[in-house]
Amino acid sequence: MDFDGGGRACHRSAPVRPPSVRALLVVLLLPLTGLAGPGAASKKAQGRAEADTVLAQVANGAPVPPATSRLRFLRQEAYAAEEIGPLLRTTYEERTRRNLVALLASLGARTGESTLVKLASDGDSTVRMYAAQGLARLGSRNTAAVLPLLQDKSSGVRREAARALGASKNPKMGKPLMAAAKDEQELEVRAALLEAAGASGDAKQKTALKTYLDSDSESTRFAAARGLCRLGAPEGFAFAQKLLGNTDKFVRRQGLVLFEGVPAKKASPVLSPLLNDADRTLAATAARLLHQGGDAASLDWLVLASWNAKGEEKLVYEKELETLQLADDRRKAILRKAGVAP
Repeated sequence: MDFDGGGRACHRSAPVRPPSVRALLVVLLLPLTGLAGPGAASKKAQGRAEADTVLAQVANGAPVPPATSRLRFLRQEAYAAEEIGPLLRTTYEERTRRNLVALLASLGARTGESTLVKLASDGDSTVRMYAAQGLARLGSRNTAAVLPLLQDKSSGVRREAARALGASKNPKMGKPLMAAAKDEQELEVRAALLEAAGASGDAKQKTALKTYLDSDSESTRFAAARGLCRLGAPEGFAFAQKLLGNTDKFVRRQGLVLFEGVPAKKASPVLSPLLNDADRTLAATAARLLHQGGDAASLDWLVLASWNAKGEEKLVYEKELETLQLADDRRKAILRKAGVAP
């Protein structure tokens, strides 16, 4: 208690402190949260609640593919991937762990990358395989976690590790991939290694890949050609064009597969003419490959071709659009741009 100048008692007021940074942020952001409205917050909460239900179902034995589809429909891939990590830390039953990792791998969400990296060294080979699959889907640059898996005892793990290293688009991975292919006895794994070496973008591996074009194994020859196509090597394109020139439609479609993952600028001279091919399956696939290779106009072509098609032919185009996971709003925008839909 203090006294004023006249000797009367008075209470000293508490010192005034400046507002904290957190308080200022709350004041500043409050109007912005109000703009979003309770509806937006409620919709977000509902989406996450539904995602939690899907995760709980998988944890209780529900199949993975429908769960993946549902989470994509809800657009909750990132949230679900983030939640799977903590779930795995308290899950010990083998099948449940595998299912959760398979789901995580299928989502393709960057929020799950760190969890997948840790799982790449898991004691369960099935978990390691799914982890490599997930990292491949992400095109993860974390090659250090995957490289040791090229020597894994499980052929499935080695195969998926090869694909993950190829998907990293890191040219430094070309050499170890080709070295592993030289010693690999499993034909399926060797094929994955050769394709991945091309996908890595390491042009120095062209010569080594060419030697496999004379292999006794058809799958090995095909994989080497695919790797060469991804590197833009003339030998790969020549191999593909030979297949495309065959009279058997199934052989021709095999030739088209060689252009998976090839940039549109390199593939266009071969693929663009196929858009007018009498085999509409071949035409639709060529359009999808061009789009995936970076040609935006090819997506418009697919959407309009589907719009104009009738009966079973329409299904041919829709199959490729489904592969691309084309959103309805994007489809509508393309049709509006073309002037065929309101």
